[in-house]
Amino acid sequence: MKKAVILLNMGGPNNLDEVEVFLKNMFNDPNIITVKNNLLRSIIAWMITTSRKKIARENYSKIGGKSPICGYTKQLVQKVQVALGDDYYVTFAMCYTPPFSQDAIAELENKDIQEVILFPLYPQYSTTTTKSSLEDFAKKADELFFDTKVTTIEPFFDNALYNKSLVSNIKEALKDKKADDFELIFSAHSLPQKIIDSGDPYQNQIELHVKIIKEFLEEEDINFANTHIAYQSKLGPVKWLEPSLEDKIKSLSSKNIIICPLSFTIDNSETEFELSIEYAEVAKDFGIKNYIVSKCPNDSEDFVKFITQAVKNAV
Repeated sequence: MKKAVILLNMGGPNNLDEVEVFLKNMFNDPNIITVKNNLLRSIIAWMITTSRKKIARENYSKIGGKSPICGYTKQLVQKVQVALGDDYYVTFAMCYTPPFSQDAIAELENKDIQEVILFPLYPQYSTTTTKSSLEDFAKKADELFFDTKVTTIEPFFDNALYNKSLVSNIKEALKDKKADDFELIFSAHSLPQKIIDSGDPYQNQIELHVKIIKEFLEEEDINFANTHIAYQSKLGPVKWLEPSLEDKIKSLSSKNIIICPLSFTIDNSETEFELSIEYAEVAKDFGIKNYIVSKCPNDSEDFVKFITQAVKNAV
């Protein structure tokens, strides 16, 4: 008898051919494009995919022709499997690119799985991420008549062990540089303001998360010149969360900046391309002296410990 742990995430193209698949699936998600009419959503998704796929392929080609998210996640799965031992079977599923939830469920056949622990790899809850992944798994499980006990790990932005991994990555990014010479920006993926106004707790949890990490930094006597929150990856003409990362960088012209990706647990195109390449050019244009991006937890020892502990506590 085993318990299965399934790490859930949005996913990313495994190769350039999957870029269009990724965009099409993401923008057909009713939690992302929130119009109620399915036909209208599919038309909007087609328009966005058609307009973005070429530039998206070019961007992915600059970071190896694929998203780094699957590679890092595979390494994380292997380490969590070792840490949890033979009583658990660990795998992962993505919303928009393979392996999908149905692929993960197929892996569990003939393994005498009595309970599934779903672990959404999103620190803060949002309808666009956590809810989307959980609904996707539930839909595929229903279609495949996969009926077993399911336990879900809750958002973990306030977990001490998880935040220890973030602080460690900030320290590693700084290396021998002095924190008080730098402005620390916590960068989170933006959302349309209307999603927040409809009751999504994401922004509130982002702000609480920043307060918690600042306390951890103070305990370790790591004192930045200032700390800030900004939002990246805005898309389209609607009102999004503010301030944008570009505006925040502009306001800090001629200073030193370190970016901590706050809403990602695994490095992906938004961190390795957008933050590390695209916004590095923006920083240069605005006269930023030193521009540093800290890593996501990925498959770090602290993150593996956190996941292992959270799974055992949940069951």
